[in-house]
Amino acid sequence: MKELHKDWITQGIIDFEYKKYVLLAYLQNVKENFSDKKLYPYLSDLLFHYNNLVYIKENKKLLRENFPKQISKADFEKLELIYDEIVSDDSIMQQIEEIISYSLPKVKEHLLEGRDIYEGVEQKLSITPIGLSPLYPDEGYLFINIDREREARIFEYQITIFENADEKYRGVHLNFLENVTKSIFNTFEAIKLDLVRRYTKLPNPATFLIDSKENYPFDETLLPIAKRLLVKYVSST
Repeated sequence: MKELHKDWITQGIIDFEYKKYVLLAYLQNVKENFSDKKLYPYLSDLLFHYNNLVYIKENKKLLRENFPKQISKADFEKLELIYDEIVSDDSIMQQIEEIISYSLPKVKEHLLEGRDIYEGVEQKLSITPIGLSPLYPDEGYLFINIDREREARIFEYQITIFENADEKYRGVHLNFLENVTKSIFNTFEAIKLDLVRRYTKLPNPATFLIDSKENYPFDETLLPIAKRLLVKYVSST
């Protein structure tokens, strides 16, 4: 099973053995991808499911109130729907509690495994500015280089800020531009000058190089970690 539905606990048949099978099939797929050093979207999905399990465990009343409901009567003239709760006794709630108790340590175990892989990859990455850094570093160019590859990937980046009621968050949008062959003549500084010449909308762009000592799966691991590293670096400066 490649994905686990966000409402997998209350969706369909509510039976401990069945839900156990669903969870283990999903976690087996996650483990296979982690073995190949493929982190995303599996790591972020695990974090969502773990937090969701904790939330449900601590808010059983909310779970009952939001449980799937069955239409018992419809007043189409007033567009009112009257629902009868499927959950009318504690036996189903007990099944759900057993599912949660079983699932939490299993999901946490895989989440910690993913975190360890993430930290191991991050330690193999370095980020350095190319040329002089401008006063406005929230947009510019990102070079991603893998040591043993002949070409580096060139992206245009823009860091955005979004916020909720409590705090602000930073995200980054990348636009792939091209692959560039590295050489003793075509250095990263020369590549930056060429970009400035060809893309005049950024006359003095912030430019960063992320270098990886290992060749990780690009879309599933290297790129998402590189994006987080860029945001962290720009935020700290």
